[in-house]
Amino acid sequence: MTGPQRPPRERVVLAQRRGARRARTRTEVVEQTDLGAALIGGLIRAQLGLALRLGLVVVTVFGALPVLFGVDVIAEATVLGIRLPWVILGMAAFPALYGVGLVYVRLAQRNEDDFLDLAGD
Repeated sequence: MTGPQRPPRERVVLAQRRGARRARTRTEVVEQTDLGAALIGGLIRAQLGLALRLGLVVVTVFGALPVLFGVDVIAEATVLGIRLPWVILGMAAFPALYGVGLVYVRLAQRNEDDFLDLAGD
């Protein structure tokens, strides 16, 4: 005859508790442990990669403009009495740079939001 049946043992792991992972991750970042430093380093690398990619786009586009202006048809074309290269440089370059800046800010904010979600803040 066996005694009363005990329920089977259940293994509880820290990560299974709701919110425990977030609190632990936040602690790692605040206390600047190796894991926290790795998380912050990942954010920094993500932001640097974003900046380098968008910078490469800007350099490529603006670096191609002299080649584009070297084409006789474009160099000699006029818009409202102003040569097309000046119109492109004066009216399209600044809005394009502003647009790249807006894209960078939005994507950088998304990177930071993802980091905060991971850190549980």
